[in-house]
Amino acid sequence: MKNYRDLTPEEMKQELAQLRHVYDQVKAEKLELNMARGKPAADQLDLSMPMLNDLNTLDDLISEDGTDCRNYGTLDGIIEAKKLIADLMEVKPENVFVGGNASLQLMYIMVANAWCFGIDGCQPWCRQGTVKFLCPVPGYDRHFRITEVFGIQLVNIPMHEDGPDMDLVEQYVNNDPTVKGIWCVPKYSNPDGYSYSDETVRRFAALKPAAKDFRIFWDNAYFFHHLDFDHPDVILNIMDECQKAGSPDLVYEFMSTSKMALPGASISAVITSPHNMDQLKHQISAQIISFDKVNQMRQVKFFKDPQHLAEHMKKHAALLLPKFQTVWDAFKELGDLGIARWTTPRGGYFISLYTLPGCAKRTVQLCKEAGVTLTGAGAAFPYGIDPEDSHIRIAPSYPSLDDLKKACRVVVLSVKIASLEKLIG
Repeated sequence: MKNYRDLTPEEMKQELAQLRHVYDQVKAEKLELNMARGKPAADQLDLSMPMLNDLNTLDDLISEDGTDCRNYGTLDGIIEAKKLIADLMEVKPENVFVGGNASLQLMYIMVANAWCFGIDGCQPWCRQGTVKFLCPVPGYDRHFRITEVFGIQLVNIPMHEDGPDMDLVEQYVNNDPTVKGIWCVPKYSNPDGYSYSDETVRRFAALKPAAKDFRIFWDNAYFFHHLDFDHPDVILNIMDECQKAGSPDLVYEFMSTSKMALPGASISAVITSPHNMDQLKHQISAQIISFDKVNQMRQVKFFKDPQHLAEHMKKHAALLLPKFQTVWDAFKELGDLGIARWTTPRGGYFISLYTLPGCAKRTVQLCKEAGVTLTGAGAAFPYGIDPEDSHIRIAPSYPSLDDLKKACRVVVLSVKIASLEKLIG
């Protein structure tokens, strides 16, 4: 089949009629497949089951400083967990605050504290009138949701293969005092899978915010989630670069072990400067006495150090890469027809599929009616509005390989139908 754009109107109608016939046959199969979220599959979760057996004696639950992990106390995490995360993220243990199983919770806490109490002696955001947050798009819908619930105005920033449009970021941050933050997924970004270039990271560190209470929310969720361990993406350490630029307080970095181990029983962390850390501990001490130290010790016993973690993550990659390859192989047909493009990341959990403008919502609707649930079109944009209506986030991880092949067949068929409907008008 040649490029759809080169077909005559009559050829388009004939092709669409044939595709609708195939589509009706697929609907009759009554599929029930879900690719809506980037959840680890059961075989990935199985890799971490030995973790549940790592604490067998009382000695296993006593921290090196004598803390009994079964009891109250130690607000910012046991020293072993702080050291493990510091080694993984190449920072100092004193820069690490260890939280519960969800880094998203820590992000919410940081926004909520700024909203209610302010940052660095500034007025709380809730008293400042207009407050804006920059949102590289397409991006992570749950990031956007956090700031949306506080009524913060979200501003789209286009994403490129080397990171956000930094000219636009600098224009906003350095000149508009109502801009208080930016969401970033710097490595294997959600959903494009792009990694920030050295220049991009340095430009972030060199920002000169018009607002004293501006912060970069640096969600390094996929720092160890390589699909190709022989050729992993490498990015600069934002904490180091901010220190060099004389702006050590500029960033809140986040991480978690959620997709490394068991998402419902992992640990997370905020990594930031001592000055920011003091403020965080002061504010959060009114909310919680301590997070789950027993689970912190369990993670330490299981992962041990960066070398052991790397070996563990290679097992994840061995399960994930065939699924990503299945999606890429299926989508080749769309590229030949000139009606879609997609990303080919070397890590992370997602693939971005870009249809012809005006076709994403229709594609997702067709998939749903044929029994395949995708993330809603527009979800990767603030307020759920994709100006081009062309982006769909593909999450290959959760279905089995056989189910993924079936789902991809439906996605490809749906993109074809939506594209021809659009072209015919």
